Amino acid sequence: MLVIPAIDLKEGRCVRLRQGDLRQETVYSDDPPDMARHWVALGATFLHLVDLDGAVEGRPRNRASIEAIAKSVSVPVQIGGGIRTLDAIRSYLGNGAARVVLGTAVLENRDLLDAACTEFPDRILAGIDARNGRVAVKGWTSLSEMSAVRLLDELAQYPLAGVIYTDISKDGMLEGPNLSGLKEIVARSPVPVIASGGICRVEDIRAIKALGDRIAGAIVGKALYDGKLDLRAALAAAAGGAGGGARGDGR
Repeated sequence: MLVIPAIDLKEGRCVRLRQGDLRQETVYSDDPPDMARHWVALGATFLHLVDLDGAVEGRPRNRASIEAIAKSVSVPVQIGGGIRTLDAIRSYLGNGAARVVLGTAVLENRDLLDAACTEFPDRILAGIDARNGRVAVKGWTSLSEMSAVRLLDELAQYPLAGVIYTDISKDGMLEGPNLSGLKEIVARSPVPVIASGGICRVEDIRAIKALGDRIAGAIVGKALYDGKLDLRAALAAAAGGAGGGARGDGR
């Protein structure tokens, strides 16, 4: 199971939000490529990049910073946020990204999802962000009537690389993941699942890993930046090792 540090970009800076609220941001770095190199130096083998401005505006807004990160590290990156055209997908995958994440488009533009999966099989991730079981779109600013489990059923026909499931109520709260909700998602998903939201302890990593082989990874953000979770310890726990301490690698 991968432990994947998140780098969320807003106006070219590395930030973290509280429950996705753009008004509740904490800035951690004005140099996102340097932050990316920091996590790689500590052992990260994959990075998760999010264009927060793009997610709200519906088009890439931090492309320069994202492409600079992809070129500055030797590990693969996956990119999400505002990717709602085939040209944007082609651009990111042609400029260093290993995979792209489609969120709003998964719900609202199945023609794009179909075209993307046809042209780039196993390189498209579906981002399912849910609040109280319902899927949120447009940078979490709008809540749909679609349930997360129903959406999973509808995605069974697509050659996806996987699903990233985020419980919005847990995101940035440092209260632990919603394991019962995640367990339901894992049971229903036709493809590997990457967990996101609330992960803040080594014990959370172990609990997610214990959900089974369909769990492909865990995205971790605020707990790393605040120094509450040591990346090396999290990586050891994901690999099945002792995974001891709690603090030490945030900045």
